Amino acid sequence: MTASTASTEARVGRAGVIQLVAQPAVVVVLVVGVLVWAFSRDLTDTQKATINPSYIGQLVVEHLMLTLAITAIVLLVAIPVAILVTRSRFRWLAPIFVGIANIGQAAPAIGLLVLFFLWTATTGFWIGVLPVAFYSLLPVLRNSILGLNEVDAATKDAAKGQGMSEGKVLRQVELPLAVPFILAGLRTSLVLAVGTATLCFLVDAGGLGILIDTGYKLRDNVTLITGAILAVCLALVVDWCGALAERYLGPKGLR
Repeated sequence: MTASTASTEARVGRAGVIQLVAQPAVVVVLVVGVLVWAFSRDLTDTQKATINPSYIGQLVVEHLMLTLAITAIVLLVAIPVAILVTRSRFRWLAPIFVGIANIGQAAPAIGLLVLFFLWTATTGFWIGVLPVAFYSLLPVLRNSILGLNEVDAATKDAAKGQGMSEGKVLRQVELPLAVPFILAGLRTSLVLAVGTATLCFLVDAGGLGILIDTGYKLRDNVTLITGAILAVCLALVVDWCGALAERYLGPKGLR
């Protein structure tokens, strides 16, 4: 390793540490600032119905539940599909699944929500979750495939030479080595999910989008700004959690 390469890696490492410290600090400042600003104003009765700790807390929890459900679906779909299409017999399926995921990413999220609502003729939590999960699928799927394909064939052959079965090689060699790629894709998907979940109010799935929509319809800047900043802060928190996962959950030798 040259001196310049070592210096560059050191700077990148310092920048990562600074981000891990600074990002939550920025979130705390923004959340405290907007809530103090909102609650200290002379609110109308209409505003008090939305700008109160109980209701805001409820919407934040709803938004988190939407995000967790979307993330669970993305992981449960993307990783098994990636494992399938990286097996030699099924590699021909990879372009098909990636193409389908690309359609979900390319289509407008609001369009997916509306189409799914029209197709099911119902509303609710899962009517918001499923289209957003489809929209957020591509980064995890693509990175999982890339990570599994990047595992050196010699490493897999050495594991098989030690008596490991195909399943053990997958569980103990391929997946652990692919974790950094999977986590990078998951971080992107999480941020997409949090941002897009603000549209889930359109199908009665809840979330912070209700505050944004209420503020916009009533021309109420207090409600609008509060909802928007809280949604931004939630996205920053999720991104920060993704950065922590990338830094500390990957194989020790690759960190």
